[in-house]
Parts: sequence; structure tokens; C-alpha cells
Amino acid sequence: MTSSLRSAANPWQKNILGLAVPLILANLTVPLLGMADTAVIGNLSAAHIGAVALSSMIFSYLFWGLAFIKFSATGLTAQAYGADRGTDVFTILGQTLCLSFVFGAVFIIAKYPIISFSMFLIDPTAQVESLAVEYMHIRILSAPATLANIGLLGWLIGLQKVKTALALQVLINGTNIIFDFVLAVYFQMEVRGVAWATVIAQFMGLIVGLWVISNIKHELSANIDFHSIFQKSRLLKLMIINRDLFLRSVCVITAVAMFTAQGAHMGELVLAANGILILFLSFLSHGLDGFAHAAEILVGQAVGENNRQKLRKCVFETTKLAFFVALGYICIFYLFGELLISLITDLPAVQKESEKYLVWVIIAPIVSVWAFQLDGIFIGATRAKDMRNAMFLSFAAYLICLFFLVPAFDNHGLWLAFTIFMSFRGATLLARYPQLEQQLTSSPPQ
Repeated sequence: MTSSLRSAANPWQKNILGLAVPLILANLTVPLLGMADTAVIGNLSAAHIGAVALSSMIFSYLFWGLAFIKFSATGLTAQAYGADRGTDVFTILGQTLCLSFVFGAVFIIAKYPIISFSMFLIDPTAQVESLAVEYMHIRILSAPATLANIGLLGWLIGLQKVKTALALQVLINGTNIIFDFVLAVYFQMEVRGVAWATVIAQFMGLIVGLWVISNIKHELSANIDFHSIFQKSRLLKLMIINRDLFLRSVCVITAVAMFTAQGAHMGELVLAANGILILFLSFLSHGLDGFAHAAEILVGQAVGENNRQKLRKCVFETTKLAFFVALGYICIFYLFGELLISLITDLPAVQKESEKYLVWVIIAPIVSVWAFQLDGIFIGATRAKDMRNAMFLSFAAYLICLFFLVPAFDNHGLWLAFTIFMSFRGATLLARYPQLEQQLTSSPPQ
């Protein structure tokens, strides 16, 4: 009996790992890039580190506030591909790229008010602001390509071409890291070099991505219906169905932005330390998101089949694997956290300040894994409204915690507030899961 159950579980685990591992590897190139960005200027000053951390946070807010582009591309493409509607697959891609280019162009046109307003809200020190503005004026030029690449990755995941998504992400971020060292170190361009490295890498990734698209079009023998791509009603529908995901994403990124802004008010040293530790959290989130993406795909399939048993099985198996990986992260951060900090910066004051708050990073995996996994489950089930409402509650709790904890405990209070925020994200979605299961398995698939 035990042997039978084990053999039955193996195909599930093999399938999940086949989806998750390439996505994990792809995701982990993002925080590695962040570490490289920080490392190349980590020996200059705390202001340089803080400026890059601050600017990166702002661009995360801008770009990932539009993460609905990726989510919609994944979900809608998976549905079209599963129904063998090749033309619709490329219609969705075309709409995704159109939205990406439009939003990217808006960012470039509005760069002066965006940068000025960002600095006004955060109010960093004069030196940090000067370096951050220099960085942002260059980095924002990558907006069209960055958003297009985000949408393209979602599209590839929807097609279950996770290895292709991995290769594209490695290419983009690997190119970025190489140019970081060439421009920022060899040519001594400092923050300008880091910014130009990103611009070059994103546009190179887009060029390669267009070549990948042409190959997939040939593989699927699909036609491209340009009329449907630019049909106003379909574009409007695409925006409407992602409204709740957009609001949810704004809350997440605003929470991170407020975290960074609060740290900036505590001085350059705290800002630099938090910027380094946020890289650890980025490393964590991008790793665990691989299992969340696997859950998106498998839950979506279960919903389409209206299969309660399959839904429960994929939720259990993906979450179990994510939990064990979270435990691995705890071990890595506990055993090697100080070493990793020293590799990022050799400034003793910044190292000491970062180590002071390392404990919050160590406990983060076991707190955060539930939020990441449930996000993937609810995205796969297209329960965006539930995600929005849960995030509103979590964000409200976060604001209350910031108000009371930061004045009382300074940066420790800030980290505690963020930890509570992540706990609420998981708890509020978990409370909705029984209704999700009941509704999905008692009604026809949508």
C-alpha cells in the first residue's frame, strides 16, 4: 500500500519539479542580478548602495505594478493553448506586447515628473538623491523592453515552455551582470554604468525574444490575426479582467516602497543595510515563486477539468515541496548570512548594520512561503477578487503595524511590521481557500 502511494506521488512530484525547477532557476537570476548591481558599487559608499537600492525599488514599483500583464498572459495563453487555439495564442501575445510598449512609452515620456515625485515622497539625503536621479534617468529608457520581456515570460510559461523562459531570463540577467562589470567597474561609470547595463540587457533580451516567438509560431503552425490584436473591445476586456490583480500588485509594491522609504528616513546606513537584506528576500521570493508558478499551471488545469481530487493533489504536492525549500532557505541564511553580506559589501559599518537585522531574514522563509504558494493557487483559479480583498486586509494591518511599531522599535519595528504583513497575506488567503475549492468544484469551469 505504501509503495503504491509512493509510486502514485512520483509522477506528480516529477511533473511539479519539471515545471518549477526551470522557473526557480530563471527567477533566481533576478536577485543575483540585484546582488551584482550592489556588489559593483558596494565598495564605493553607503550612499551609492542606498541610491541603487532606492532606484531599484522605484522601478520595481513601476514595472511590477503592471505585473497583471504577465499574469494575464500566463492564464489566457494556457487556456488558449489547452483548447488548441493557436491563433488566439498569438493574439494574446500581440495584445500583451502592445500594452507593454504603450506603458513603456508613457514611462519614458513622463520620466521627469516620475523621478521628481519619487524623490519628493522618499526624501533621501542629498547625496543619495543625486546618485539615484542620475541612475533613474538612464534606467527608465529600458521600460518598453522590460515590460515586453515580462509579458513574454508570462506567455512562455502559459505555453509550458519553462526551459525557454529560463534561457531567456538567464540571457537577459547574465548580459546585465557582464555589462555591470564592464561599464561600472572597467570604465568606472559607477551608477551610470549599472543603469546602462540594464538598458542594453533588456533590449538584447527583447530582440532574442522576438526570434523565439517566430520559432514558436512555426512550431504551432499558427496564423496571426492583426485585426483581433488591435480590436478595442478585446484590449479593453484584457484590462478589465486584470483590474483586481493590478490593485493587488500595487498594494504589494507600495508595501515594499514604504519599507524602503521608512528605512531611508533612518539614515544612509540603515538604508544600505535594508537594501542588502531586501536582496536576500528577493532571492527567497524568486525561488519560492517557481512552485507558485507550477501551482498556477496545475491548479488552472484542475479548474478546467472541474476535478476536486486533482485540485487538492496539486495544492498539496506543490505546497509540500515549497515548504521543504523554505526550510533550506532558513539553513542557508542562518549558516551563511554574514558571509553573503560580506561578499556584497566590504564596508564594515554597513556589514555590522546588516548583521544586526539578519534575524528577520532568517525567519522570513517559514512566514512567507504560505503567501507565495497561495498567490499561485488563487492566480491559477483566477480568483483575482479574493486576492484583491485579502491584500487590502493585509495592507491595512501593515499600515497599523508601521504606525505603532516603527516609533517604538525603529528598524526592528519596521522589519516586524513587514513580517506581520507577509503573515497576513498567507492567513487571509488560507481563510478563503475552502470557499475557493467548493466554488470551483461545484460549478462548471469558466
